[in-house]
Amino acid sequence: MPEANWDIVVAGAGAAGLLAAIRAAEAGRRTLLLEKNRKPGVKILMSGGTRCNITHATDNRGIVEAFGRPGQFLHSALAALSVDETVALFESEGVSTKVEETGKIFPVSNKASDVLEALLRRFRRSGATLALGEPLLGVERTQAGFTIRTSVRILTAGRAVLTTGGQSYPGSGTTGDGYVFAASFGHTIVPPRPALVPIRVANPWVAELRGITLPDVSVRILEADKRLAERRGSLLFAHFGLSGPVILDVSRVVSGHPQPNMLTLGIDVLPQLREAELDEYLRKAALDSAKKQLAGILPEQLPRRLAETLLVQAGLPADRKAAGLSRNDRTRLVQQIKRLQLSITGTLGFGKAEVTAGGVVLDEIDSRTLGSKLVPDLFVAGELLDLDGPIGGYNFQAAFSTGWLAGAAAADDRGR
Repeated sequence: MPEANWDIVVAGAGAAGLLAAIRAAEAGRRTLLLEKNRKPGVKILMSGGTRCNITHATDNRGIVEAFGRPGQFLHSALAALSVDETVALFESEGVSTKVEETGKIFPVSNKASDVLEALLRRFRRSGATLALGEPLLGVERTQAGFTIRTSVRILTAGRAVLTTGGQSYPGSGTTGDGYVFAASFGHTIVPPRPALVPIRVANPWVAELRGITLPDVSVRILEADKRLAERRGSLLFAHFGLSGPVILDVSRVVSGHPQPNMLTLGIDVLPQLREAELDEYLRKAALDSAKKQLAGILPEQLPRRLAETLLVQAGLPADRKAAGLSRNDRTRLVQQIKRLQLSITGTLGFGKAEVTAGGVVLDEIDSRTLGSKLVPDLFVAGELLDLDGPIGGYNFQAAFSTGWLAGAAAADDRGR
C-alpha cells in the first residue's frame, strides 16, 4: 500500500525543482520534493565557477531571443517569473546581486552557496517537504493521479512535476533519469547531447599555449565552405583544445554533428582590425622597427607566446628580425591571424558540459502551463526540456521560470 499521499510530488531538487516546489507549497498544496543526492542544488553550487550566474541583464524579450526559435516557448514562463522578478526573489532573501560587463548577473558575494541557501530559506518557509537521498525509480499514471516508487517507499500524488535535469555534469546527479520517465508516458525525446562544452582540436601546438586567454576573438564552425555557427567573445587555450565563453557558445553544433572531425574551427584573433588594416600595420611596423624581432612588432593584443606560434604557423622563424618583411610574408601572417583554422576532433562530452541540448520535445508540452499534452496532471520543467541557450545566465533563467510556472499550474485546481 502507498505510504503517503501528496497533492504534488516534484522530482529533482535543482533550480527548476526548487522553484516548482516553492510555488506549489506557497499555494497551499501538500508538496514533496524528491532528490536522489544527499544534498539539494548540487549543480547550482558547481555553476559559474562556483559563483552561479543567476540570470542575464536583459528583458523577457532578450531571454526569448537568446534561445532562437525555441525561445518562443518561454513567453508564458517569463510572464510568470521575469528576469527582474528573479533578481528580486534573491534580493528579498538577502542575496545582493551585481551586473558584470558581459551582462551576467552574479551574487555580489561571488558565492553560489548564497544562491542555494536563499532558495532553501524560501523553500523552508513554503511548508514543502524535502526528501534527500531518495531517487525516483518509477512513476505510473492512475485514475486518481500517480503512484510514485522511490528507493525507500511508494507514494501517491494528484500531480507530478519532472525536473530531474539533463545529462550535463553527471557527477551532480543529472544522469538522464528523467528521459526514461518522460518516455514511459509516450513523450518523444530528442537525443541528448552536450552543450556549452569545451572543444577538442587535433593541432598539437594548441596545447603549448594552454593558459592563454584572448578576451576578444571571433570564431566560426565551418563544414567545407558552409558556416554553421559564429560568435565573438573570450577564448581560452587548454591542453585538450579550446574553452572560454565564445567556444562554449558554438559547441552544440560540434556535439550535434555526426562527424565532428569533418568540421573546422576558424578563428579571427584580431576581429577589431580588417585584413587590409592589419597588413598596413605590419608594413609600417616592419619599416619603423626593422631591428626588432617579428614577434615584437605584432599588435600588443597578441600575447608573446601566441605571436611566436602564429609566426611559425605562417612559415616564418619566431626569432626573425622585422626588416625585409615581404608582401608575401605579410599575407601569410595576416591569414594566420585573421583566418586561423584548427581541426576539430569533438568535445569533452557531458562530463564537462554546462548544459544539455535535446530532451522532451516542446510540441508535446503546453507552454502556458508546462503541462504534458499527453498525460493529464504531469508537468515537465527545466533542463529536461529540449531547450538550451547560450552562456550568460539564460539557462538558469529558463529553469527558474519554467519551474515557477509548472509549480503554479500544478497547484491550480481549475481544469481538473
